[in-house]
Amino acid sequence: MSELISDKLFTIRFKCDDVSHLIIKEHQNCLKCVTKDCNYFCPADVYEWEKKQKMTTVAYENCIECGTCRIACPYDNIEWVYPKGGYGITYKFG
Repeated sequence: MSELISDKLFTIRFKCDDVSHLIIKEHQNCLKCVTKDCNYFCPADVYEWEKKQKMTTVAYENCIECGTCRIACPYDNIEWVYPKGGYGITYKFG
């Protein structure tokens, strides 16, 4: 029986820092982006285009540190670094 991604995401723990480890470099690039790929390639729904604000919001608290955003943004517009020591994702098995 196949598990849903949401079921798998429920098994991880994230110790949240006060400062995001994910940064949109230039919001103007998000305005130019037609496809808004970041809204779809992130398995943890970190990125969301806000039409009213005309910007991409970043819910870094959801990040599972897979690194997809480092390579998938067509504008190379997402700065991704590991969270500082003691913060970030903890995986558990079972």
